[in-house]
Amino acid sequence: MKEWIAVVEDEGAIARLLQINLEAAGYQVAVFQSGEDFLPRLKADWPDLLVLDWMLPGIDGLTVCRRVRETPACSTLPILMLTAKSEEFDRVLGLEIGADDYMTKPFSLRELLARVKALLRRAHMQPASMDQWLTYGLLSVNLSQHQAYCSDGRLDLSPKEFDLLRQFLEHPTWAQSRDQLLEKIWGFDFTGGTRTVDMHIANLRKKIVEACGEDCIQTVRGVGYRLRGE
Repeated sequence: MKEWIAVVEDEGAIARLLQINLEAAGYQVAVFQSGEDFLPRLKADWPDLLVLDWMLPGIDGLTVCRRVRETPACSTLPILMLTAKSEEFDRVLGLEIGADDYMTKPFSLRELLARVKALLRRAHMQPASMDQWLTYGLLSVNLSQHQAYCSDGRLDLSPKEFDLLRQFLEHPTWAQSRDQLLEKIWGFDFTGGTRTVDMHIANLRKKIVEACGEDCIQTVRGVGYRLRGE
């Protein structure tokens, strides 16, 4: 069965270009011109991947992204955001809301197809165990369910925050640099800068402190971050 991709893009020429090229690459594609058109679809069915324009009429792309992440069945749905905005703050904001990747317009169709393929491949990767856990102190993550906990309380993490926590729990004694985390979590071709890491770490810390009552992530001056010793 073909993987299907939802394209939410109000510019007809761009939407048609995306549809033609994605279908030529073997995907099933549905095009929506606004968030209002797309969001009701989630109640009955959801795509394997969402290509989402930032600047939409009515409900903007950031709001659509946030609502997708608030839908339990779609909490890990890969989202590729398209935007004409190129400032770092705007890129970081989109990723912070829950997008997995972004491309600025105009973009290379070849690169877009490569990123779509990478996001889908990453989404389909399954843990070796059907119920595999990582634990460290009060923190734990269930890899099969893609959920994180502090003691008995569930942590409401974005996909990138979960990936960061998992990276720390997989290597609890390592001090990991911002560049290492950026490459591991966002990919070697991500150009958003290390401030992206700092913002996600800050939000992850806040959620851990609220749930656990203590900060489990240590800043290593001149290096990056690591878990505090148990």
